[in-house]
Order: sequence, then structure tokens, then C-alpha cells
Amino acid sequence: MTTRSNIFTLLALVVATTVATGVAHAQGCVAAHTNQRTMDELVVTDEGGGHDKLSLHNLTVNIGYRVFNSNKYFVGTNQIARSNAVENHQNIFDIGLEYRMSPRWSLIADVPVYNGTRNQIYPPSGVFQVSGLGDMTLGAQAWIFRPPTESHGNVAVSLALKVPTGIDNATGSGLYHGTVIKATADQSLQPGDGAWGFVVGAQGFKSLWHRADAYGQGQYLFNPEDTNGVPTFRSQPGQSVMSVTDQYLMRAGVSQGVPRLRNLAFSLGIRSEGVPVRDLIGNSDGFRRPGSILSLDPGVMLSLRHTVFSVNGPWAVRRNRPPSVPEIQNNTTNGDAFFADYTVIASISHHF
Repeated sequence: MTTRSNIFTLLALVVATTVATGVAHAQGCVAAHTNQRTMDELVVTDEGGGHDKLSLHNLTVNIGYRVFNSNKYFVGTNQIARSNAVENHQNIFDIGLEYRMSPRWSLIADVPVYNGTRNQIYPPSGVFQVSGLGDMTLGAQAWIFRPPTESHGNVAVSLALKVPTGIDNATGSGLYHGTVIKATADQSLQPGDGAWGFVVGAQGFKSLWHRADAYGQGQYLFNPEDTNGVPTFRSQPGQSVMSVTDQYLMRAGVSQGVPRLRNLAFSLGIRSEGVPVRDLIGNSDGFRRPGSILSLDPGVMLSLRHTVFSVNGPWAVRRNRPPSVPEIQNNTTNGDAFFADYTVIASISHHF
């Protein structure tokens, strides 16, 4: 591909993302902000083995998109029917960059964009909408073994710094005891959390049989800071300001190439994501919605020359909203959260 074609393709990807974010929506109650990177290594192409592509290109641009609608009400693991349910509708966009300095080492960066709407029924009530840039991450990734490997398997580890570039105190107009006031939007709508953190990640694959691979991915966001001082307008003890929460995302499954189609593969696995009750580093005071989602995770990947298209459709099989630290400490009623039944995750990954 010529240099001019490379530049044109990159501009087209960026423009497509910019246009799409104009009609986007944000993240849900307890879903992780963590980006799901495309595992291009699972697709065998006409240019050679998918595993061999690890050392062919210097720059990869990944544009990710996630959409889901949180409208199912849970307390603990119990779903409860409500006539006045809160509804969060979200789209999350993420621009990921990977610059490969060598076959093993890469520099990585992720820039998320959020825009969310929430019809809030408790004071201050009303429809809140927030959009903006999220907290970006900057770091490095390394493959344990120099690719390609004779065993047709490898593991990569990564470490990234989370920079508080996203707004954490976005407001909207709500009705508070009969008076319209300017109020802080719900924590689920905030593009950022206002604190520095770091992300530890790993991903790997291993050939099983003809055109089949086992795969796994995991990321954990460490947020050592306790609270960010942003008011929540909540009257429950210990929940007047927002907590700065850890987040996690884990995936594992099997990918199978389609016979006679070298550039198409289907996958099936499990996916777990959420917000823990207690952070691994630091205190966990303030308001948070801890929770977890376990999903069945089918997917499909298509490789066309230097571009890989990926679509996943996680379907929730278990959802849990445990009590937060202030709820435990003050022996108050277990809080609630709204979850989605399914999620659509799509991405385009282009190698330059």
C-alpha cells in the first residue's frame, strides 16, 4: 500500500469516528469503561497465518464501538419488576493506537468518547445527557515470546497510565422537591473519574486443532484515589460524594476458522466485567455501584487485507449488585443497579 493510500485510510477512519460520535450515548451503571482490543491473531488470511501478522506492520489503528441499554432492575442477583424503571442508553467509542517498535514491543494508547442519556426518577429527577472525552490511557505492551512462535501460541502483557482527561462533574437540569436545579449527573454518565490510575492487562492465544485457537483477555483498572469530591445529591450515609472505582474486564473462549474461507472466523466464549465492592489499592468510600455481569460471548471476525472487522454480542446470564462499602458500614438497605440484557461490540482494526 502506498504512503498516500495509508494517509487516506487513516483520515477516513478518524472522520468516520468523528461523525459517529455526534449521535453517540455513554456507559451504563456498572459496565467497565475498559476497551476490548481486537485479537487479530485469531484470523488466518490469504497473506499467511494470522499469528504471523504480529511482526508485519508498525502502526495499528483500532476503532471500537459498544452499545447497550440498561433497563433491568437488580438488587443483589434478584431481578425486580418496576413500573418506573430508570433507563440508561449508551454508546461508547474508543480509538486505540498501537505502534510496534519491534516484533515483541509496542506502544499503546486508548482515547474513549462518551455520550449518555438517563431518565432519572429520584430527586433531582429528569432526563440527563452528558457527552465528552473520557480518561485516556498511555502505555506499552510486550509479547512474552518473539512472534511467530513454533508452538503457535503467545501471551502479551501490558501496563498503561490512566490520565484524568475526562470530565467527572458534568451537570444537568433536574427537578428537586418541586424546584428545577442544576444538579450533578449520575455517576454512570460521567466520562471520567477525575483521578490518575493505571491499567494492567494480558491477552493470549494457543492453537488447538485445525484453524482453531483458544484465546483469553483480561484488564484491571487500578484507581488508588478514594473519592473525587464530586457531590451526588444522595442522602444515604457516606454517599454524598462519588467514589473513584476500580474496574475489570475478562474474556476467554475458542475461535474457529471457517473451512475454505481463510479470512473468516467465529468465536464463542464467556465475558465478565464490572466494578468491585472494594478497590485493590486504597479506600473505597463514597458512592459507587459495585456489580458484575457474566455473559455468553459469541463473535465473528473478518480479515480483508490489512483490515480486520470484529463483532461480538455478549448476552448476560448472571448479574449481581452487591452492597457497597458505605452500605455495609452503615447497615443500610442494599443498593440497586440497572443492567442490560445484551451488548453489541464492534471494531475495525487497520494495519499500516
